Amino acid sequence: MINHPTVRWLRAAARPAEAPGAAPPPRPTRRGQAFDAALALFLALTSGRYATIAGDLRDPTWNGLLLLVPLVPLPLVLRRRYPLAVLWAVLPAALLVRHQSQDIAYSAGVAVIVAAYSAAAYGRRPKAVLLSLPAATAALVVLFDDAKLPHFPNGVMAVLVLVPVLTVAYELRMWRRRVDEGRERLSALERGQLAALRLAVEHERARIARELHDVVTHNVSMMTIQAGAARKILDTAPDKAREAMAAVEAGGRAAMTELRHVMGLLTIDAGPGDDLAGAADLSPQPGLGRLDALVEGVRQAGLPVELTVRGERRAVPPGVELAAYRVVQEALTNTVKHAGGADATVTVEYTPDRLRVEVADTGGRPTGAASTGNGRGLLGLRERLAVYGGTLHTGPRPRGGYRVTAQIPLESS
Repeated sequence: MINHPTVRWLRAAARPAEAPGAAPPPRPTRRGQAFDAALALFLALTSGRYATIAGDLRDPTWNGLLLLVPLVPLPLVLRRRYPLAVLWAVLPAALLVRHQSQDIAYSAGVAVIVAAYSAAAYGRRPKAVLLSLPAATAALVVLFDDAKLPHFPNGVMAVLVLVPVLTVAYELRMWRRRVDEGRERLSALERGQLAALRLAVEHERARIARELHDVVTHNVSMMTIQAGAARKILDTAPDKAREAMAAVEAGGRAAMTELRHVMGLLTIDAGPGDDLAGAADLSPQPGLGRLDALVEGVRQAGLPVELTVRGERRAVPPGVELAAYRVVQEALTNTVKHAGGADATVTVEYTPDRLRVEVADTGGRPTGAASTGNGRGLLGLRERLAVYGGTLHTGPRPRGGYRVTAQIPLESS
């Protein structure tokens, strides 16, 4: 195999390599391929016609060159895909047939011009293109050495005039089409971004609404029950009334802490001089570690609650912990409102592949804090759990009371 530096350079130029960081070369369209084939065929027929007019068919050497002349422009079929290779295929062939006649030299020169244009327009090796164009210029100087222009038939002249005009018109039309398509894609992208932004805003509003619902409903229900109990025993048992009012105060502080956290997420981008809803509380959201405090607060409201944790405790993602905490919070809130005098149990079970949370009560009478609910709390819990692939099942127990069960899949450790 020949390993000369010039040969290696020609091989590298023949490959449609890409410049560093450049996108892969686009494949020629069918219209472009058809145009290139028609152009190469036209130039080949024109060159062949001049060769038959100028040559001596009785000369064996001329017959060999006669076959070579129409082959000079044929590589132009691949001028978009392999522009440098086509240029270096056309150059030596054009120089080889230039001595036969002036007409053949000019037809070969046209092929060189097209090949040089293709190398400049489609070549993906800037250095190779810059080195190839001077060679093409020198070849054209040799081919057009005689200033006498060839005589073309009228039909050929018409085609030579119309082809460039039609080519420019076609390129302008395609450029306008690409511009219009680009504008349409940009408009579609902007519309898609606006729709995604609106969807994200709606999801964020729904998330904030769920957080506020969970925080306000639970704490206000506890405060209402404690305040009502304090009012009833204020005259007969002032000490217990003071304990109930202290529980109301503690519930109010807990509610304000969580509300500041939720609202702080909305104002976290505020400037240093802004004081929106106070300083943003960046403490962690409530999780499974705060279930004891949650259960104790419900006990102070008069609902006996038993908390049971099964399985080996393990690290759980914060979002999953918050979802489990909200399930217990919402279930106990509904028990306080709708099942006064009942007993409740909270069970948290860790398994290798899931976290199971169950809240059950024995049933009772509605309290004064009961209100006509719209099921938004349970719906919000289902949506919250669905984010993590979890499920929520609710319904009455066979022996009376109500049960809420949530199961959230966990990654196996």
